[in-house]
Formats: sequence, structure tokens, C-alpha cells
Amino acid sequence: MSAEPLTGETTDQPRTPSLLDATAWGISGYDGQLQDFSPAYWDAVADRIRDMLADVDALNDGTDDSDDEDDFDDVDHVTAAVLRDRLSLEVDLHHHGEYLRLLNNIESPVQIIRDSFSLMPNETPEQIDAIRSRLSKVPASLAGYRESLAAAAAQGHVAAHRQVEAVISQCEQLADAGSMLDGLGVAQENPDLESARDAFAEMADWLSTELAPQAPHDDAVGRERYEMFSHYFVGDTVDLDEAYEWGLHRLREISREQEAVAHELYGPECSVRSAYRKLNHENRYTIEGTDALVDWMQGVADETIAKLNGTEFDIPEQVRALEARIDPAGSGSIFYTPPADDFSRPGRMWWSVPAGQTIFHTWQELTTVFHEGVPGHHLQLGTTVAERENLNLWRRVACWNSGHGEGWALYAETLMKELGYHSDLGNYMGYLDSQRLRAARVVLDIGVHLHKKNIEGNGTWDAAYAKSFLRENSAMDDANLTFEIDRYLGWPGQAPSYALGQRIWLETREEALKQGLSAPQFHAEALRLGSVPLSILREEVLD
Repeated sequence: MSAEPLTGETTDQPRTPSLLDATAWGISGYDGQLQDFSPAYWDAVADRIRDMLADVDALNDGTDDSDDEDDFDDVDHVTAAVLRDRLSLEVDLHHHGEYLRLLNNIESPVQIIRDSFSLMPNETPEQIDAIRSRLSKVPASLAGYRESLAAAAAQGHVAAHRQVEAVISQCEQLADAGSMLDGLGVAQENPDLESARDAFAEMADWLSTELAPQAPHDDAVGRERYEMFSHYFVGDTVDLDEAYEWGLHRLREISREQEAVAHELYGPECSVRSAYRKLNHENRYTIEGTDALVDWMQGVADETIAKLNGTEFDIPEQVRALEARIDPAGSGSIFYTPPADDFSRPGRMWWSVPAGQTIFHTWQELTTVFHEGVPGHHLQLGTTVAERENLNLWRRVACWNSGHGEGWALYAETLMKELGYHSDLGNYMGYLDSQRLRAARVVLDIGVHLHKKNIEGNGTWDAAYAKSFLRENSAMDDANLTFEIDRYLGWPGQAPSYALGQRIWLETREEALKQGLSAPQFHAEALRLGSVPLSILREEVLD
């Protein structure tokens, strides 16, 4: 986040910086606070955004590019361009009521509140009191959130029934004894902890009785809304119909390559699906237990940092520390959270293991560690945080663009393949599986939300067809697959930003190499900019 939680899935639902983001960024003084997600809150945020845009324009108009101390320099011009791009889209989202109706299974207020507690330290009485204070504000926060959802519903804007049901389930889990709230360090008998549990139970009841009956069963958001989300997530305008056809073409390419690998591994009669099963039964690729999973993730991350530093990248010293963690939420997602601005908290890659899952397959997940760690999100976001002398706080920690960030992380997987880190055929099959999944998501996401004809041409895309399609095009187990389908249907435009972003990264690198940059030079110049829209990346890196 990745999410983005700045994000494997690094997550980044359209939303403006909040008190909870201060926790994620490591800015002290806000850990005990919590916003209320009410209509008044969203209106106040929109007003601040409009003021910021006016300030940017006024500052730009007041400078003449001379050598005066107060004039814009090259960094300022990029910052102004990124601010205009991102903040203008935020205003559009607010104008269209997207924040009031914000509800999905991965990155809406319930998950934002829940996940903020995972980032809060609980080693001192003061830290535990901050957690207690934030817990005490959960009831008011969820009440404000219900106001927003009710206001949106009054206008006929309600999330799909599938998303409402997913959030009901998450609220019920948080309300139960033994949930992640009980592991925060606050005494079990504390009234603030109990009131937070009760608030999540009340939220589940309200969603069930008030919102679910109004929720449509059609998961599609339609072309107009989808175009807005796609621009936000990719950081560039996308020809959606061309992207859909490109995704189909990529799927055919990757499928042929996987078939060749399956034959080389297990003989000419072995299918890709059969190869998946055989790889899952090989002891050399099998890990049992979450402790062993964390040890393996940490070992791969540490070894990769050591090997790439000073060769392909000059990794800042502060960024050479990366922690592998298990996320207590158990949602099934894998994601990354960046270091605090002062590096007092290191970057972390998290695996949110679903309940009951104890077996993990490294052939499938090695490329995921590269995606989340180095040279993926950790290198990308850690490098940005370390640019204190050149980038302001907003550029370092607040600005996140999925096409840039997730596109880079997927590009990082390809880079590791190019560097020979997937020479083992089992691991290479896992890399191809990752690439195939991301290409499939372009097709699936656009297909469902735009009501396109399905691939066979005998109907239109819907949830059932999408789940069958995803099962055919990934090695994902069923628990993760169900979560992922809900995620794509409730988070339109985000999932395609990985492959579409990677496509733009590869095209931009090709142009940079033609202009005389080496690959390490290209990487250094691109990463120092931070997470910028891909249209701005091309302008800044290429002549």
C-alpha cells in the first residue's frame, strides 16, 4: 500500500489524509484521535482541498522562475503538478458523492479504523493509553460513518449487496470476544474496549437492517464512474476498451509460457493446473506454520537487500531494515506499510493469514516478497521517505498513486526475473502466475464493471463468471480467491492499475534506455521523484 495501508497489495482507496494517516506516517501527537467520517467531516476536507489548490495556483502565479529564494524550483514545479492532478481528482470524487457512499471489503472506514490499531505500538503505558483513547472514539466515528452512508442512500447511492455483507461480517468479527481488539494491550475489562466492541456490533446490526435492504445486487459501477476511478488509480487516462483487449493478449502470452514450463517440469502431458498441484506437494516449496512463514519471508528480504545494494540500486542505509509480520486481521490480503517519516518504525510487509491456513507454498510466494520488499514497495517507498532534503512531507509520505506504486512493484517482479532470481522453474511458474493474475484482473475488472460481453460471447460478465475466470487464471486457494473477487467488485479500477502501471513503467524504461540512461540510472531518477502520476513520471524522466 499495497493500501495502499500504502500498499501487495498496497491499498489506496481515494481518500484524503486523516488523523489515522498520521499514525501510518509516524507523526506523533495524533494516535489517540479518530475522525468521525460524517458528511460534515468530508465537506470540511473538500473545503481544505479547494483552499490548497487555490494556494498552489497563487504561489505559482506569484513566481517568475528567477533565482529569488521564494521562486519555484524544479522540485516545486513537480510538486505543484502532482498536487493539481491528485487534489483535482479528490474534489471530483467528493462532488460525485463517492466518500459518502464509501464501503467495501478492503479499504473503507471500518477497515481503516481496524487497521490503524495494527500500526500503534503498545509497549509503554503512554502508548497503551493512546490505543485506549482511540478505542473510546470508535462509537462516535462509526456513528458519523452511518450518517454518511444514510445520506448517500437517500440519493440512491448504496454499495453493492456483496460489499455490505462483507463489512457486516468484519464488524461482527471485531465485536466478538477474542478479536484483534483484545490483543491491543488494553485491559479486557476496560470500558473503552467494551464500547468499541459494542460499536462494531451496532454497526453490523445497522448495516443488516437499514442498508442491506437498499443495496443493489448488481456489482457493476458503469463506465462513467469507472473512468473516474481508473484515472485516479492509474495516474493517467486509460482507453478502457484497448486495455481490455491488451489484457486478453497478455493472458494468451503468459498461458503459453506457463504451459511450456509445466511440460519442462513434469512432462509433455502435464497441464498448468496439474503443475500447480504437483508444486504444492513438493517439500522443498512447502512451509508449515506462520512462524516458519515469517522466518522465510524475513530471510528472503534480508538476502535480497544485501545482494541488490551497491549493484542494481544504492539503497539508503535506513531502508536496509525491513520487518516481516503476520497481520492479525486475517483478511487474506498481503500488503506493505512504509516506515515512519523519521524511520523510528521500519517498513513492514504483512501477511493477513485467513483462519485455518497453516500451509504455504514458496514457489508461489517468492515473487510476492520481491513485490512487497526489495526491489518492490519497500525500496520504492523507503527511498521516497529518505528524500527529506529534496521532497516535502506531502511528497514523502502522503502522496500515493497506485499505477506508479503497484506498477513499480509488479515491474520489480519482472526485474528480478531479468536478473536471474527466478531461474528455478518452480519459482518461475510462481512469477508467471503473478503476472497472469494481474493481467486477468485487467480483463475481469473492466469486464464486470463495464458489463462487457464475456469471453465466450454468450453472456455478460458478472460475479459468478468472474470467480470462475479468476480460478482458471491463478493458483490462488479458495479462501483468498473469494476475498479477492469481493475486493475487485468493490474497489473498481484499483486492481488493473498493477498491470497497466507495469506496462507504462516498462515502456518508460525502454524510452529512457534509448535516450542513453542505464537501467540503474533510470531507476534512481524515477524513484527519487516519489509516487507521482505516471503521466508526470514520463515528463520528468524522459527528454
